[in-house]
Amino acid sequence: MISRRSVLKGAALSLGAPMINRGRFSLFAQSETEYAARTVDLVRRSTVIDMLGLLTLDYSKLLVWEGDPGRFGQADFVRLRDSGTTVFHPAVGYIAGDIYTESWRDIIGWNAFTAAHREQFQRIERVAHFKQAKALGKIGILIGQQNSAHFRTVEDVDRFYDLGQRVSQLTYSGNRIGGGSSDPRDSGLSKYGIQIVERMNHVGMAVDISHCGDRTTMNAIEASRKPVFITHSNCRALVPSCARCKTDEAIKHMAATGGVMGITMVRSFVRSAGPVTIEHVLDHFDHLTRLVGVEHAGIGSDVDLDGRDTRVRPTRRFDLDGIDYAKKVYDLTEGLVRRNYSSRNIELILGGNFERALTETWAVEAGPRSS
Repeated sequence: MISRRSVLKGAALSLGAPMINRGRFSLFAQSETEYAARTVDLVRRSTVIDMLGLLTLDYSKLLVWEGDPGRFGQADFVRLRDSGTTVFHPAVGYIAGDIYTESWRDIIGWNAFTAAHREQFQRIERVAHFKQAKALGKIGILIGQQNSAHFRTVEDVDRFYDLGQRVSQLTYSGNRIGGGSSDPRDSGLSKYGIQIVERMNHVGMAVDISHCGDRTTMNAIEASRKPVFITHSNCRALVPSCARCKTDEAIKHMAATGGVMGITMVRSFVRSAGPVTIEHVLDHFDHLTRLVGVEHAGIGSDVDLDGRDTRVRPTRRFDLDGIDYAKKVYDLTEGLVRRNYSSRNIELILGGNFERALTETWAVEAGPRSS
């Protein structure tokens, strides 16, 4: 049996981090930040799922990795592993040009990348793959898209499922399926959109409504027979001016389906003005869990390990103040500990809730998949 002491010792050794100051760890080189032993224990034993976690926001680098997987080196893997995230959902949204072809190319690229790095990566297609990735020390890649405009027909849902796609955001901006949060007018989920949701339910593909407009959001929840996901958003009650954040009404209805909402670490979604820190991110977790229960809270950071503000600026545009995104999982966990969440509830937030909801979603319904 593996003891808690051995887990902590293993965590320290894997990151080259000595234990210091009464059970606290310095985990990252060239950083004086220390983390409680409980924080390290929680991260290391949890299957941490970031439902909008990007390996990199440098898309030219990503295209190189996908086109020539050998360009992804051991140092790149170690940095991702040491971040504490077990499973990344690195979905992007194609909104112009030949969206079908671009989405197909993106998924083919991820398939080639994970196949070329079998010892380091696990493509997450089935529920068992979560535990498999964790046990083998691999990084999980959960393939999704942030726009469902590549579903030209209902049958395309089947085609992309067979290719490996397991999550699809219905809209990025408005499309045939419904309206987006940035649209001046949201007409709601179309009849075609209802058919797409029904087919996604049937094959076992998760319905994501993160970018949907308010009316489309509610219609999609009503149309789905399975859990509905808000993979990356925040609570509009705390940021009233942000249409990308979700209303309390939408969150309640999402939770009633058994769905989970991933809280982002994007500045404008967290707070409308002033300093924006990890404490304000934690405020969204507090609001969400008070509103619908801890069982419906998760992580959808919507950022990579470097942040979106790549240049030093007097004021930040996208990123939080005082954060190193490479350490965000540990900072979040430390904050949840500080706010007196129980260890079990922190494990649920770190990934247990998304794993549960995806288990329910990926259960394939009986009967043929064809129309």
